[in-house]
Amino acid sequence: MSPCPRPHHLPRRLALACTTAAFLWLSGCAVGPTAPPPPPEAAPLAAACPEGVPSGARCLRGQDSATSHYLIVMPERWSGVLVVHAHGGPNLGPPTAARANEDIKRWAITVREGHAWAGSVFRQGGFAVTTAAEDTERVRRIFIQHVAKPKRTLLHGQSWGAMVAARAAEMYPKSWEGILLTSGVVAGPATYDFRLDLRALYQHLCGNHPRPGEPAYPLSIGLPADSKMTNADLAARADECLGLRKPAAQRTAEQAQRIKTLVDVVKTPESSLISHLNWGTFTLRDVVQKSGGAPFGNERVRYSGSADDAALNAAVPRFKPDPQAQARFVADVDHAGRFAVPVLTTHGINDSTVFVEGHDTLRQRMQAAGNGQRLVQTFVDSREHSYLGDAIYPPLFEALLNWVERGDKPSPAGIAQRCSELKPAQPAECRFLPDFTARPLATRIPPR
Repeated sequence: MSPCPRPHHLPRRLALACTTAAFLWLSGCAVGPTAPPPPPEAAPLAAACPEGVPSGARCLRGQDSATSHYLIVMPERWSGVLVVHAHGGPNLGPPTAARANEDIKRWAITVREGHAWAGSVFRQGGFAVTTAAEDTERVRRIFIQHVAKPKRTLLHGQSWGAMVAARAAEMYPKSWEGILLTSGVVAGPATYDFRLDLRALYQHLCGNHPRPGEPAYPLSIGLPADSKMTNADLAARADECLGLRKPAAQRTAEQAQRIKTLVDVVKTPESSLISHLNWGTFTLRDVVQKSGGAPFGNERVRYSGSADDAALNAAVPRFKPDPQAQARFVADVDHAGRFAVPVLTTHGINDSTVFVEGHDTLRQRMQAAGNGQRLVQTFVDSREHSYLGDAIYPPLFEALLNWVERGDKPSPAGIAQRCSELKPAQPAECRFLPDFTARPLATRIPPR
């Protein structure tokens, strides 16, 4: 039986992913030579712990056989649980060991719960999911070979790192006993479609990215490879057109109307417009360079929410995706919900960086793969993306471990109750919404 439903029953992008997955699955069934063992990894070295690590913990650093920097933190009293962390991003430019300092400072709650923490910086800067999944698996092996043998191993993906974790879960199904995805990109490439929409709408309204006198290029490439534009340059252009740096009362009527159109059509708050425009410029250029072409398009998208949708749709720039680039991008980043272990998720319902509606796609994919019973989704009354608060994560770790060890599948209501029990002095921090259900992604991002 193939690992995916028949491709014509699926959206184009998932069909592309499933075609690739089915080929790999069938290939694995054939009798052939045994894969060579992975290369030996050098032992990590003791190092001073970064800021934020709980006292009494010890830290180890190293660089793996693929040149990825990594950090391992062992708590003073170890629970026996290893949490392998896939960080958010992606960061553009060459990776540095210091990136792990930022990650453990934010996720020190893991160590305070008594669990060991291991995180790779990922060897390749920018948008490369499969290699990041390989690096994530490699730091797990390094921990087992040189530090200790855990009784349980959990995989934690945060933000973009959830995309990495989903890839790692399908590539290395025997490595993980439970998966925690927080504020995660879980809907595959469609998660990012709205950023090309924003780029096209912005150019229609503002006409300064690029300006009329500058060399023209298709907006679907983000930015020409040789462009010297900086984040500050882009912010200045956005401020020129939208007045984002000014108080609302000081904006012109035209600026206020442009902002309203972008917010209403793209369905993201004013405060996040510049960050999404940055992605649709600089990160999109990185994606295009790695994919060998533009994987995103908006050729047949119908936009709505403006003062005159007919005029908007007639005038907004249109672009076709490059089919080969799209297939390469899908093969690198997407998942088909084929997770062999329990999956627990949480997400702020007003997160404007990664839309909560993506969780409906995750649920559908896991159900289609026959894994619906392996998924529990929780939601939090929050607009935060990077970190939802110290009260949120301990009941999630506890619930996932109980599910893994005893088969006690948690419920959103049970996790919410347990949060209040663990933090009785600060019940307002436990903002779980047990009855919330994510709407389809198409209600937030126009389908292609």
